[in-house]
Amino acid sequence: MTIDWTRELLEQFTWQWDTHLRPRLEGLTDAEYRWEPVDGCWSIRPRAEATTPMAVGAGDHVMDYAFPEPSPAPVTTIAWRIGHLLVGVLGQRNASYFGGPPTDYPTFDYPAGAQDALNQLDVMVARWVAGVQSLTPADLEKPCGEDGFESSTMAALVLHIHREMLHHGAEIALLRDLFTWRGQPAIRP
Repeated sequence: MTIDWTRELLEQFTWQWDTHLRPRLEGLTDAEYRWEPVDGCWSIRPRAEATTPMAVGAGDHVMDYAFPEPSPAPVTTIAWRIGHLLVGVLGQRNASYFGGPPTDYPTFDYPAGAQDALNQLDVMVARWVAGVQSLTPADLEKPCGEDGFESSTMAALVLHIHREMLHHGAEIALLRDLFTWRGQPAIRP
């Protein structure tokens, strides 16, 4: 039996994205997008309201950031998590491998609202899926050459990006659940 590894890699992500993750983002409001469940959250915020000394971004809104990251790591908002997906997970990889525009944290124009963020995420996911779909078996076996992944194959990098999308997508879904249930009494049997 011949295995179509490109199809297998794509289905690992697209089934989750189409069936679970993207539907869970429908109806995301600006209030949810910016909601800070605890004090000291990192978020995407107007430049003048940045809470970290190394906040990054080229536009009117910046992403809270520090290096090294504090320990314990701060809780992040949905806005921050989507910003991370847009830049560090998809944007940089789309730029490196699939003809996307150059993308990095300091020069990215972070979306102020939920709908703009989702629109950008949809574009980046579509580019990623089309890019992975274009990979041949030989492409998947080649070293990807990315810093930190120098000895990894392109297939390993694709799997890593899919894990990141699933991981952060689950965090976003949980934050939406917590937002919905904030201030509600606990349900006890």
